[in-house]
Amino acid sequence: MFTLFQRDDCHLCDQALAVLAQARVADLDSVFIDDAPALEARYGLRVPVLRDARGRELDWPFDVAAVDAWIR
Repeated sequence: MFTLFQRDDCHLCDQALAVLAQARVADLDSVFIDDAPALEARYGLRVPVLRDARGRELDWPFDVAAVDAWIR
């Protein structure tokens, strides 16, 4: 299970989603931080951020190779 923290109308977030699709990341949920003060405080300028079920986080920028290596 993976979570992508993102914002509304975020072109970097759109790019991250495209990379994750190319990397064939399954079980992906999106969480929008715009209306969540705690998430805004944690992820504000860092979005998009990919988090796995163990709590590890991968900050943007990333590409398919970086995602593949991070998942392994």
